[in-house]
Amino acid sequence: MSSTFLTDDFLLHSKSARFLYHEHAAKMPIYDYHCHLIPQQVAEDVQFENITQAWLYGDHYKWRAMRSNGVAERFCTGDAGDYEKFAKWAETVPYCLRNPLYHWTHLELKKPFGITGKLLGPDTAREIYDTTSEMLNSPEFSARNIMRKMNVKLVCTTDDPLDSLAHHKKIADDGFEVKVYPTWRPDKSMATENIAQLNEWIDSLASLTDIEINNFSAYIEAIGLRHGFFHEMGCRMSDHGLETAYAEDYTQYEIDAIFDKIRSGRELDWGDQLKFKSAMIYELGIMDHAKGWVQQFHFGPIRSNSSRLLKQIGPDTGFDSIGDEPIAKALSKMLDRLDRENRLAKTILYNINPRDNELMATMIGNFQDGSVAGKMQFGSGWWFLDQKDGMTKQINALSNLGLLSRFVGMLTDSRSLLSYPRHEYFRRILCDIIGTDIENGELPDDMELLGEMVENICYKNAVEYFPMEI
Repeated sequence: MSSTFLTDDFLLHSKSARFLYHEHAAKMPIYDYHCHLIPQQVAEDVQFENITQAWLYGDHYKWRAMRSNGVAERFCTGDAGDYEKFAKWAETVPYCLRNPLYHWTHLELKKPFGITGKLLGPDTAREIYDTTSEMLNSPEFSARNIMRKMNVKLVCTTDDPLDSLAHHKKIADDGFEVKVYPTWRPDKSMATENIAQLNEWIDSLASLTDIEINNFSAYIEAIGLRHGFFHEMGCRMSDHGLETAYAEDYTQYEIDAIFDKIRSGRELDWGDQLKFKSAMIYELGIMDHAKGWVQQFHFGPIRSNSSRLLKQIGPDTGFDSIGDEPIAKALSKMLDRLDRENRLAKTILYNINPRDNELMATMIGNFQDGSVAGKMQFGSGWWFLDQKDGMTKQINALSNLGLLSRFVGMLTDSRSLLSYPRHEYFRRILCDIIGTDIENGELPDDMELLGEMVENICYKNAVEYFPMEI
């Protein structure tokens, strides 16, 4: 491995950046307030048989790169053996130069495995597979011990309202010191694109809550019961994955009629879909505010672009892309309706299209109300933007148009227990940006002031902002 690649000063291009990272950012614990970690793995304290199971199962980032490198699907989501899949990933890694996967791969081999002397490629695949797999088979590398090694204090998973949360309960009952909380993700409750699937979800909700859901009022009552159950289980946050914001005008009569259509199995035209989604966002927002939750909105992806592969291997397998739906007016109207009724919860907005960085950074300023510092947040670079360029642009937009000092920082947005170095990646980039400003005379050379700012962004702001117990 090159003597200048992935050193202790990786991405830190000035003396000031190095000081801020090593003396402040690096020592901060990890507060991973949004991820897709599988709670069962933590509840059962699983030990992976090999690095493929820990690293490649469910990782659509890697699958996309492998497909782009000419790797057949059987080595991504198919029936190839675990070493075969790893070998194909190792063949792909040298072609990932300048893709963030190249950085993430080697950061994750460095921590927690301590592999620093070699690059992953075809010539090192067997050795790295055997070394890491042997380590993963040790109790020292169980799911919970990986989290301990990475200095994780809290994670929030992403969970459907119908989930029993049994795994979260077991984690809490075991007294595991790393807090693992659910996050309410009610996307399926308003998924009018497939009426049959929506009705199946509603039927399951009715059975779970013992409520006959034959009108919209009963629907909201049943959802409210599940919202209350999540609250009892420690949930203090919702999350919505949306193509755009929804804020159509509607009457209660119209929503009642639309819900009747849904329950009778009739397809909705686009106008009715927009009204129903708008009504659901409003009702769910009221629930979040009443419970003192934080609401998150992840805007913009076009999901499952390949209908052929959606049918073959299912959703969330790497066939999504950046969308370009208009959002500004609808988002303003959506937030304003809740705000003017004093029902707007703490809110984090994420965009997947970098076109919208400044839009989001200015939108949050419209609804800061002085009740709490940073009530409205412009979320970290997300999905296709959680790389060096995307993070830098998000940080710069927030700095120019809001208060970077109040930012709640990074998250993994990952299904893998090995993804925590993404926090390190973000922290190095943050410190490099601030360090460069110091060196250029654009910020004061006051390491106490700026060191506190870095620590706040990396960890302390999140602790203060989110209403979960550590």
